[in-house]
Amino acid sequence: MHFDAEFYVAVGFTIFLLVMIWVGAHSKFAAFIDARINRIKGELAEAERLRNEAEALLASFEQKRAEAEAEAKAIVAQAKEEAELIAAEGRRRLGEFMDRSVKQVEQKIAQAEAQASAEVRAAAADAAVKIAERALSAGAGAGKDFVGDGIKELKSLAH
Repeated sequence: MHFDAEFYVAVGFTIFLLVMIWVGAHSKFAAFIDARINRIKGELAEAERLRNEAEALLASFEQKRAEAEAEAKAIVAQAKEEAELIAAEGRRRLGEFMDRSVKQVEQKIAQAEAQASAEVRAAAADAAVKIAERALSAGAGAGKDFVGDGIKELKSLAH
């Protein structure tokens, strides 16, 4: 019987497998694979936990961002409202100031008119008195035109 190299390889491999089984290498290999499976399961569970935690954190930040945006909008709206109130108050005060100023100017104009009228009356009265004094001092002559002379004197006093 002549044995080839392949036969010796097959016998050697069979002996190797029997020795491995006898030593318990298959149980050690299975334990190694089970340990690796358990470690991978643990890593997957940790990854899932971290993912859930990240999603919760993201949702929390999204909610805080939405609240901050709402608060910012409320602040802007309140600031606009306050600005409108301040502008309205400013317009009202400006209107009141203008009304007071117009009234003061009207009063000053009325006073100036009254003073000018009084000065004109006083000047007219003074002129009439002077004319009367001259006319009386010149004597009451017959045929004298007192009215014409008075008007001429008024014209000369006015100029």
